[in-house]
Amino acid sequence: MAQRKSSYDNDSIRSLKGADRVRKRPAVIFGSDGLEGCEHAVFEILSNSIDEAREGFGDRIITTCFADGSIEVQDFGRGVPLDYNQKEGRYNWELIFCEMYAGGKYNTNQAENYEFSLGLNGLGACATQYSSEYMDVEVHRDGYKFTLHFEHGENVGGLQKEPYAKKDTGTVIRWKPDLAVFTDINIPKEYYLDTLRRQAIVNNNLRFVLRTQQDKGFETQEFLYENGIEDYVKEFVGDNAMTGVQFWSAERVGRDREDKPDYKVKLNVAMCISNKVTLQEYYHNSSWLEYGGSPEKAVRSAFVSQIDAYLRQNGKYLKNESKINFQDVQDCLVLVSSSFSTQTSYENQTKKSITNRFIQEAMTDFLKHNLEVFFLENKADADKLAEQVLINKRSREKAENTRLNLKKTLQSGNDLTSRVETFVDCRSRKVEERELFIVEGKSAMGACVQARNPDFQAIIPVRGKILNCLKSEYDKIFKSEIITDLIKVLGCGVEVKNKNKEMVTFDLNLLRFSKVIICTDADVDGFQIRTLILTMLYRLTPTLIETGRVFIAETPLYEITCKKDTYFAYNDREKAEVLATLGDQKYTIQRSKGLGENDPEMMSLTTMNPATRRLVRVDPAAAEATAEMFDILLGDNLNGRKEYIAAHGAEYLEMVDLS
Repeated sequence: MAQRKSSYDNDSIRSLKGADRVRKRPAVIFGSDGLEGCEHAVFEILSNSIDEAREGFGDRIITTCFADGSIEVQDFGRGVPLDYNQKEGRYNWELIFCEMYAGGKYNTNQAENYEFSLGLNGLGACATQYSSEYMDVEVHRDGYKFTLHFEHGENVGGLQKEPYAKKDTGTVIRWKPDLAVFTDINIPKEYYLDTLRRQAIVNNNLRFVLRTQQDKGFETQEFLYENGIEDYVKEFVGDNAMTGVQFWSAERVGRDREDKPDYKVKLNVAMCISNKVTLQEYYHNSSWLEYGGSPEKAVRSAFVSQIDAYLRQNGKYLKNESKINFQDVQDCLVLVSSSFSTQTSYENQTKKSITNRFIQEAMTDFLKHNLEVFFLENKADADKLAEQVLINKRSREKAENTRLNLKKTLQSGNDLTSRVETFVDCRSRKVEERELFIVEGKSAMGACVQARNPDFQAIIPVRGKILNCLKSEYDKIFKSEIITDLIKVLGCGVEVKNKNKEMVTFDLNLLRFSKVIICTDADVDGFQIRTLILTMLYRLTPTLIETGRVFIAETPLYEITCKKDTYFAYNDREKAEVLATLGDQKYTIQRSKGLGENDPEMMSLTTMNPATRRLVRVDPAAAEATAEMFDILLGDNLNGRKEYIAAHGAEYLEMVDLS
């Protein structure tokens, strides 16, 4: 192996300059060199316009997405100052668009410009410009129109300045992200819709307009919340609120460390309680804190502390009952927090989490105080909150016990025959070959076992009508030996629809069969058992249906014998066709007496043999319709069942046993 020549010496060290500081390392600034980084570059430009509007200059911001992939942000503020800066001895346009760590937001704590600012580091406009294929800037202010043009991070033509007679002011920036910088620049429309909606939520009365270029003009959408987060919470919860929406606000002054200066923080929280929906969102200086940080920690601490105290003071805990945790509160809490501060410690440049100690402490005290007042002034609502939290807690604990019991039930040795007495396995170990027949009763099992191909066909019987799983509680379901036996044999676990994620124990890769075939008699009882099995699979293992692994084995309804020939008809239409074929010949018709009375040869021919059997795949596309029908026929939708019987009852009169 050839040895590489070492060239690491004093001349090996160099620094990136100019646009290369961003173009060669975009992830350092934007958090990613992919689509997420490209999206963050958009937010940097948008942030500057939002900061200007929050200062009281401009009441709308227009974002335009052009068909060529370029983006434009227009505000109606004072206009970015671009002319010569006497203090710095340079033009402001150079500082703003070509200099890292330059801007007008470094003295927020001294009550100068932009007291509560989204952008703090002086990176946004410059970094976005550096990462663009091109950028055009147009500013109206001081009676002039200023224009700039950049290409690949370099200015072309300098600053253009001309008189402007109109009275409007503001900044328009249009740019196209550079594919040479980002691996993906195709920002989806959903990003703009989500971002602008969120900004409208936390910026009262600021109108956000999105224009998207189409073949025949522009599609326009607007976002405006007059009362900010309070209106948003009301919109989100709708008719599902258990309590009225509370809005709390306050200002505090403090510091993160003793050796640091004081700074100001504004706190705004809107909340209510619901047993139908849940939401917790945190914003700081308009930035959505996807990862929370200080405000989220404050909410967790304050709500658990105050609700626990209320439960204890009012004797709502059972004897020796454990304390609530935040999950119990979270499951019924609709809360949006929007805070602003003159000093902010973000976890990183992407501003998805803040770490300010004082903000956390101030918000914790603020929430505790307001919750205490809320409990005193709204006793009925306080009781609703307390009782719902207790319901959530006990439901969580019950679910956990169910999970542990289920895990214990399903855990045993590798030999299935030792775990499920009635199960008859097949020889093949190849999942793609194996089939599981779920049959109706031991009598049917005997016929199926004799008729099957033991190399790849396994059999398990169900004894009678299994539990209706549609509305049953999980603990009741998993006490059913028939159901737990089926789960054991399938091997893939269950998909428990519960707020507790740890309850989900399903793994499709552990399924032991390529086909799960339901095989029941072709009579009313057989149809009901089939429906109950399908209901169980739909409730506990819906993925098996969605991935097309569940089948119905059609069994003949009639056996027609003519001389030495035997014909099988699976419905009345097929019976009529057979009889028409026989004409005047003598024949006998025997209605199916059930799978258990079929001889092995007949079972193989009609039900088991892949070459001659009829299998109907349970259509994944019909899963929703199937669920609705299950609810009508087997659930607690009594009105729906009455309406269905009234509309369709006559269709089933032939099947009614009136003897």
